[in-house]
Amino acid sequence: MTDPALVWFRNDLRLADNPAIAAAVKTDAPVVALYILDDAAAGDWRRGGASRWWLHHSLDALAADLGARGVTLIFRRGMAASILDDVIGRTGAKSVFWNRLYEPWAIRRDGEIKASLRERGLTVESFNGALLFEPAKMRNKQGGPFRVFTPFWKACLAAPEPDPPSAAPKKLRGAPALEGDRLEDWRLLPKKPDWARGLRESWRPGEAAAIKRLAAFAKHGAADYGETRNAVAEEGVSRLSPHLHFGEISPRQAWCAVTAAAGDAGLPFLREIGWREFCHHLLVASPQMPDAPLDARFSGFPWRHDGAAFDAWTKGLTGYPMVDAGMRQLWTTGWMHNRARMIAASFLIKHLLLPWRDGEKWFWDTLVDADLANNSGGWQWVAGSGADAAPYFRVFNPVLQGEKFDPQGEYVRRWVPELRLLSNDHIHKPWEAPPAALAFAGIVLGKTYPLPMVDHASARARALAAFEATRAQ
Repeated sequence: MTDPALVWFRNDLRLADNPAIAAAVKTDAPVVALYILDDAAAGDWRRGGASRWWLHHSLDALAADLGARGVTLIFRRGMAASILDDVIGRTGAKSVFWNRLYEPWAIRRDGEIKASLRERGLTVESFNGALLFEPAKMRNKQGGPFRVFTPFWKACLAAPEPDPPSAAPKKLRGAPALEGDRLEDWRLLPKKPDWARGLRESWRPGEAAAIKRLAAFAKHGAADYGETRNAVAEEGVSRLSPHLHFGEISPRQAWCAVTAAAGDAGLPFLREIGWREFCHHLLVASPQMPDAPLDARFSGFPWRHDGAAFDAWTKGLTGYPMVDAGMRQLWTTGWMHNRARMIAASFLIKHLLLPWRDGEKWFWDTLVDADLANNSGGWQWVAGSGADAAPYFRVFNPVLQGEKFDPQGEYVRRWVPELRLLSNDHIHKPWEAPPAALAFAGIVLGKTYPLPMVDHASARARALAAFEATRAQ
């Protein structure tokens, strides 16, 4: 019997357009499929609660898809190097294939594992199954990593078009089953309290659901994305981010589907795929990005530390309806519209002067699409401390943002229902509503809905002063 080929699944929980699976099939060997939950290697960046909920259901879907093709997905928990040694010894695998991860801890761990297995005579190959371009190979004219998105994106557009995605194998030859853990025993799902009801109502993890969502977006939304992506109350975005993070679809699949359906009109969406690539490019070039400002001057920024203010922000009780709507959407569904993310992040950093890393960690725990590169890159962009950061003097006005991107107040009324009876004129600034309007709506400011935590004008002035002093260092 031919020695088995081991496929180590990670953030590539799909069968279509999966280079590691394709490489195993090419050997014509029976396949051993393995997923390892290696929390220790990730350290402080082990998956948050919402990500673990998604992971459970995505692994369940992948196991069913593999099982239908005759392959058992083995679940093991612990140190990846030790588990790989054990599985290789028990199965007699002579080749190991995986798709690369780009988190700093994963790069270190995987490099050590690859070198060790090759020294023992195994065939070991890793592939790019998560990005369009290898981050370390994208270089500016000076031969270094890009620090600004626009030239990076131009370089992406100048590169050859992505190859068409490959189909999932119809059949696989499975190796004899090896005992593993029960997925349920990993306790990835919440027990009591069960906070995942909104996630269950909002999402269906797994490759089949990802393909269906991509097809619907390509057909009905991609061409209009440039016009609808900022309308927070509309279904104008793809909602593909968690599927991309967990590798239930590849960016190549997304690129090709949108290009085929929308042509040039799909470029605004493809640009967002480019931003995802850029964040991974930054993370590989600057592994400290999740923990430290890329602009060293911000190391001495005079952050405030106010637990009560942070708690109010997390609960959507800031007194600014647009901020509160976004934070409540996040808590309920594990996802927040990107425009609302920017508004909420700007409020934490610039209105409250609370550390961006606190917001980053909250998002890490509550987002189903929590991605180390995107999350840290986005927070540093808003903070003004990252590469290609937003201008430090750009302080989102939550009222004006709400009036512009939620003009009918539909988003606020859905997520902040205590304000639903206010008119459009006052829905984004209830403190300016006349007493009769508040009484009609059943609102007692400070009791049924909070007064604003800070005054926008004074908070903006305070933030600008702090940023000016930091940049002058």
